Amino acid sequence: MTTIDEPTTADLPWHLRENRAPVTDEVTLTGLEVTGSIPPELNGRYLRNGANPLTGTSEHWFLGDGMIHGIELSNGTANWYRNRYVRTPLHANPGVDRMELGYIDPETISFNFEISTANTHVIGHAGKILALEEGAFPYELTRELDTVGPCTFDGKLTTQMTAHPKTCGETGEMLFFGYSSLPPYLTYHRVSAAGELIQSTEITVNGPTMMHDFVISRNHSVFMDLPAIFDMELAMTGGMPIRWSDDYPARFGVMPRAGGDADVKWFDVEPCYVFHTLNAYDIGDEVVVHGCRLNEIWRDGAEVGDPDSISDDEAPRMWEWRFNMVTGAVSERQLDDRFSEFPRVPDSKVGLQGRYGYTMSTTDDKTAGEIFKYDMADGGSRTSHVFPKGQFPGEPVFVPADGATNEDDGYLLTFVHDETTNTSHLTILDASSIESDPVAQVHLPRRIPTGFHGSWVAD
Repeated sequence: MTTIDEPTTADLPWHLRENRAPVTDEVTLTGLEVTGSIPPELNGRYLRNGANPLTGTSEHWFLGDGMIHGIELSNGTANWYRNRYVRTPLHANPGVDRMELGYIDPETISFNFEISTANTHVIGHAGKILALEEGAFPYELTRELDTVGPCTFDGKLTTQMTAHPKTCGETGEMLFFGYSSLPPYLTYHRVSAAGELIQSTEITVNGPTMMHDFVISRNHSVFMDLPAIFDMELAMTGGMPIRWSDDYPARFGVMPRAGGDADVKWFDVEPCYVFHTLNAYDIGDEVVVHGCRLNEIWRDGAEVGDPDSISDDEAPRMWEWRFNMVTGAVSERQLDDRFSEFPRVPDSKVGLQGRYGYTMSTTDDKTAGEIFKYDMADGGSRTSHVFPKGQFPGEPVFVPADGATNEDDGYLLTFVHDETTNTSHLTILDASSIESDPVAQVHLPRRIPTGFHGSWVAD
């Protein structure tokens, strides 16, 4: 197997340069080189989604066609690597804008949620693998990453589905929402552990806010009504139709998980934006939320993540909010001064008070990547795994070890890009000893472009 050498073009937009540039083919690779020893209890597939425009270009990093990259592991062996596009109407019509394909019917002012990039996340639930994008229906995939088609939960889902659903670590129930540029602006949904859509409820927010993520605790769902709002004038020019508004209040809404609009209790917070939450839990009268907070986004344009232009003040950092359900009091504080994003907790701790959380970062000189481990029982203290110079990981996904007795008894999986060879590998870290050398690495003779979110889907 040979390394693919892909030259970069300096005059391309930043989101199409270097390892953010799309790959041009779909492959299946076997006989993968492994260093170290893959833990034999890892039986399943590590999958990760990202934007990979079929035409080679896109107006924004968030708008490329969805491509799933996956490695199947079983009994200490790496069986295969696959990358596959999600076959959506946008993939079938390369370069055509979703509005041209009829995403909005101008006569009925209704949406066609089958028109999707399906490029943001990939999850497993109730025996299905779903590729997600927040403006559309989820798309179901096979274990081999072929596209089955849009999933509507037997026709019951009639809104968009967020790319960040939460599956309760206790009940297996999946909770999510859909937000819209047109009323109703927010709809909340619950899906049983068996995959049945059992609740859809409209929630009143102040306007057409972009709600990328939310969070759940054992007893509550928490919505973030923040000042990134839909702008029709921007929508008509193409690209990302979202702008920052100093006039839009910032608030969190806390609702009983099976509640409705009248049950939401709203708490004003300092203006901010949160793309990604870590977790939430109930303690006494309080609901505690952790997430990666930005001061603002998209005041002067819709770029996010450009390494050449982002200032230190614009970087997301780990934050804590506490909402007292009895007194209405709010407290918020910064837990870390380092850049920190793509937060995850063990699936078994979603909605529950856990000790550890994991994020992605870079070294201060930005010459290498890091994976952070936060100890919330110690005030959010941080340890990290520092990668060799030129190596940059993605979002860390936790997988428990067989017979685990401690919360961090397990592994962190992430794809890593090596700039020195322009190749990628799957790194497996010991979550209980994150500073140590990797447990194993599965090497690929090609690169996996920088992407978004992923999951471990166990057999």
